[in-house]
Amino acid sequence: MGHIYGLNAQQQKFADKAASIAKKVLAKHAADVDANSRYPKESIDALSAAGLMGLCVPAEFGGAAQPPRTFAAVVEELAQECASTAMIYVMHVTAAQQIAAGNPADKAAILKDAATGKHITTLAFSEKGSRSNFWAPSSSLVANGDGFKTDATKSWVTTAHHAASYVSSARMPGAESPLASTLYLVRNKAAGVSIQGDFKGVGLRGNDSSPVELKGYQIPKGDVITEQGKGADGMLQVVLPWFVVGTSAMSHGLCLKAIAATSGHLQAAGIDFTSQKLRDLPNLRARLADMAVATDRSRALLGYTVGEMEAPNEMTPLRVLQSRRCAIDTAINVTDLAMKACGGAAFSKHLPVERLFRDARAGWVMAPTVDHLDDFMGKALTGLPLF
Repeated sequence: MGHIYGLNAQQQKFADKAASIAKKVLAKHAADVDANSRYPKESIDALSAAGLMGLCVPAEFGGAAQPPRTFAAVVEELAQECASTAMIYVMHVTAAQQIAAGNPADKAAILKDAATGKHITTLAFSEKGSRSNFWAPSSSLVANGDGFKTDATKSWVTTAHHAASYVSSARMPGAESPLASTLYLVRNKAAGVSIQGDFKGVGLRGNDSSPVELKGYQIPKGDVITEQGKGADGMLQVVLPWFVVGTSAMSHGLCLKAIAATSGHLQAAGIDFTSQKLRDLPNLRARLADMAVATDRSRALLGYTVGEMEAPNEMTPLRVLQSRRCAIDTAINVTDLAMKACGGAAFSKHLPVERLFRDARAGWVMAPTVDHLDDFMGKALTGLPLF
């Protein structure tokens, strides 16, 4: 049977490799990563050693140059065992795509190291003053000799402590609109970069997400990624599609794991005085069936979308937005059904379902939020510009 994301034989090998690493490494550490809110170093090291950190990096820089459909399949495998690792991976791949599309001075060196996992990169868009309106930074670039400087408070940067660089945004000098932005690189550990504490969230507890403050941060001319005023184009045309594919696939991985855990529980647990297995109860079987149908429906939409991304048309941006909206809803509903079907075994953490339930909630508040997605889709469907 073919993969729902339409993988060819070569692409399937990457998914199989990810599945093997997920089962052997990610699964071993996932509970501890969650319980202690710690960075999943073992998992990232394993992905680096296997060459998966360079999955979508262009071949000229040592990457595998894989398309979004392969990315989706790999993320889905990772998320089934450790969503925190999957989140870190999604941010790394997405940020690397923007670096590849831009022109920083040491682009080749960064991408070659990104492909081997020596250089982990991430995104730093949303700010305290812009909240989840990630496309409209509050901070501005100020001319400083041949380069620039800026002050900014970036909200919840994934991999904040461990990334070597952040793809960040600010208004161009003299901007008249927040959409007149520019993307630039922040070098972690450089002067002016301050990470504001550790992450203790409800879900995705190991994704090392923290606010980052930039104070008088110096940006050399060579660290500017996009043309001045073209940052929104990068965010919406490069970053958003790859981010949507990755986070949608992450939601699907959570769903698939919830289905497997629920199915296993219904087959293993029973009621002594009736000699029944839980699977003999029609209401529990119905919940499991609902979970499976909803998951494959959302996966099918993402599979269609990644195909359109390879041959874009006027409907492709809408499909991208729909894919993320559908995946968020599906993950929340499926993990909720899993909690109900598994009952006390889920609430008491005897199963991984409770962790999946918490991890799925992150999609609802992660920019672009559900409210933004609904607004963007409504505008697209009624012929209005997004901004």
